[in-house]
Amino acid sequence: MTDEVLFDLDGKRVFVAGHRGMVGSAIARRLASENASILTVDRSELDLVQQASVEKWMTSNRPDVVILAAAKVGGILANTNYPAQFLYENLMIESNIIHAAHQVGVKKLAFLGSTCIYPKLADQPIKEDYLLTGPLEPTNEWYAIAKIAGIKLCQAYRKQYGSDFISAQPTNLYGPGDNYDLKASHVLPALLRKAHNAKLSDAKEMIVWGSGKPLREFLHVDDLADAVIHLTKRYSADDPINVGSGQEIRIADLATLICQIVGFDGELIFDKSKPDGTPRKLADTTRLREIGWRNARSLEEGVISTYKNALENNLLT
Repeated sequence: MTDEVLFDLDGKRVFVAGHRGMVGSAIARRLASENASILTVDRSELDLVQQASVEKWMTSNRPDVVILAAAKVGGILANTNYPAQFLYENLMIESNIIHAAHQVGVKKLAFLGSTCIYPKLADQPIKEDYLLTGPLEPTNEWYAIAKIAGIKLCQAYRKQYGSDFISAQPTNLYGPGDNYDLKASHVLPALLRKAHNAKLSDAKEMIVWGSGKPLREFLHVDDLADAVIHLTKRYSADDPINVGSGQEIRIADLATLICQIVGFDGELIFDKSKPDGTPRKLADTTRLREIGWRNARSLEEGVISTYKNALENNLLT
C-alpha cells in the first residue's frame, strides 16, 4: 500500500450524509480545508430511509463524492431497547445512498461502519480479516449486522460495476457533538456527564456500569475525520480499513482519568449487575498506517478538549 494520492478532491462536490451528527459534522469541518464544495441536506428536507426521496435528491444534486456518515447510533441500552429500529433504519439509509450513488455515477464513496462488526471474542488486536469469523457481541448485534451489510454493499458494487466505493471501520469515538443523554450515550460521554454531575452535587461516590475490567480503544472524532479524508484520497480497494488510535485503556482507568480531568475526587463504585459488553476491543490499524495516517492525539488531550467543548455548549446540564 502507499500514501500516494489516488483521488483528488480538488473542485469536487462532496455530499456528507449525516452532517448534523458527531461524525458527519467533524468530516464537514475537515473538508473546509480542502478545495471542495460541501453538499448537505437537513433531515427535515430529506428522509434517508425513504428510497424514492434519496434517489430524487441525488439525481438533482449529483455529487462527485459521497461520505456516508449517517446512521442511527446509541449505546448498549439503546441497542437493547430498539433492535428493530437499529437494524431497519441503518439498513435502509446505507442501501438507499449506496444504490443512488451508483445510479448517478458518484466517482468515490466512503462508507463508515464500526469496529463492533467484528466477533465478540476475536483475537486482539482485531484485523480486518476477522470479519464474519465468529458470533457478534449480543448487546449491539443489530447495529453491527446493518454495518456489515453496508460493507458488503460497497464490495458488491465494486465487484459488479467497478464502483470506487470503500469502507472504514472506526473504533469508539468521542468529541464535539457527542450524545450526553445517559439513556442513549456511549461510555466516554456517559462517564463525563456522571463525573460532572457528581462534582456539582458534591457526591461522595459515582456509579460506573459493569466491572470496569473491559479494555477499550478511543479515537477523537476530528482525528477520524482526518483519517477518512486521507483514505478517500489515498485508498481504493475491496477490504475494509480499521481506523483507531492504537491505544487501549481499562474502563476503570478511563473513569479515573475522566474524574481527574473533571475534578471529581469521590469514590468509584462499579455496578457489576450491568453488562460489560465485549471484554476487549482494539483495532489493528496496520493497513491505515501503511497508507500513511498516524495522526491520533492522546486520550488525555482529547478528553480535556471534549470536556471544555461540552461545558462551552452547555451539553452536561
